[in-house]
Amino acid sequence: MTTRNEAPQADELEVWIDQDLCTGDGICAQYAPEVFELDIDGLAYVKPPTEPGTEAELLTEPGASAPVPLPLLREITDSVKDCPGQCIHVRRVADRTEVLGPDAE
Repeated sequence: MTTRNEAPQADELEVWIDQDLCTGDGICAQYAPEVFELDIDGLAYVKPPTEPGTEAELLTEPGASAPVPLPLLREITDSVKDCPGQCIHVRRVADRTEVLGPDAE
């Protein structure tokens, strides 16, 4: 079992942000700007991976998720741990079990 402070192994993962809890501190965007970005409303959103040199579109729909690029797993894990709003969720795609975040077991 993965606890809140441990990184998951090599399962295919996705990340999403609960904007209702987001405090807009931008810590996530500092750790992993390839995955997180603050929008004009001051809240953080996820964006999908893109080819180098191209800009991804923010996924602003409630509950929208983006794949976790495994090379950025450490940065995303740090974002989850340091988020003051505890609003970042990482779950396995296969069974939608949260492995990092406030609802992880």
